[in-house]
Amino acid sequence: VQLQAFGGGRVQPGGSLRLSCAASGRTFNDNIMGWFRQTPGKEREFVAAMHRSGGITRYADSVKGRFTISRDNANNSVYLEMHSLKEEDTALYYCGANSHSSWYNFLIYYSMDYWGKGTLVTVSS
Repeated sequence: VQLQAFGGGRVQPGGSLRLSCAASGRTFNDNIMGWFRQTPGKEREFVAAMHRSGGITRYADSVKGRFTISRDNANNSVYLEMHSLKEEDTALYYCGANSHSSWYNFLIYYSMDYWGKGTLVTVSS
């Protein structure tokens, strides 16, 4: 499976961006799709995830109320709507897919089987 994230860019604090991630190479039936982010010198951190059913989501506390994850199984895509962006949201954002874990186990390990290349989000005035 191949994942390609895009939609990053430069935005002022308080602005919005929408990230997209397209999956190809296999049937889009991964149990869990999600977004992580990473800044230089830090480990990749969890941002948001959604179960295949679309009815279950989880967000990092730092983005709750500002970010919304969604997925379109028919188009093999997952999205991340980001609003009220802060400078600390600046990072390289990665989309990932997990095809084998239950939702319960995912919330313990936050592991992904596949990763796309990141897309850079810069929040700066």
